[in-house]
Amino acid sequence: MQAAERLAPESGLKAACSALGVPRATVYRRRSPPPPPAATPRPSPSRALTEPERQHVLEVLRSERFVDQAPHQVYATLLDENRYYCSIRTMYRILEANGEVKERRDQLRHPTYAKPELRAEAPRCPGEASGRARVSRR
Repeated sequence: MQAAERLAPESGLKAACSALGVPRATVYRRRSPPPPPAATPRPSPSRALTEPERQHVLEVLRSERFVDQAPHQVYATLLDENRYYCSIRTMYRILEANGEVKERRDQLRHPTYAKPELRAEAPRCPGEASGRARVSRR
């Protein structure tokens, strides 16, 4: 890259790059790298729940009545009672933010197996029909 930059004033960038096998686009890219993306914080949506509203939804989800129900069931029950606090997905987000969503099914844990290897017991003799070897697991 730097060699192509040094040869460019004498022979031209195209000739220098072709002689060195360096793509011209790479040289141009290195001359002026793109500016880093601006790190602006994402604005909060105007319809987002306020913190007291989030706490109220969390209290409803933790209540004795709904403690063993999924957010889908809580949502349906509350709609039947003409009460709407937030969407099902928002209920899951609130529970996730408080560490209350997890996989409830038992997950199978596969045991680790030792890789078998072939180990010789003795060197093979020229007159022997087959070599003796055993498979051992470490």
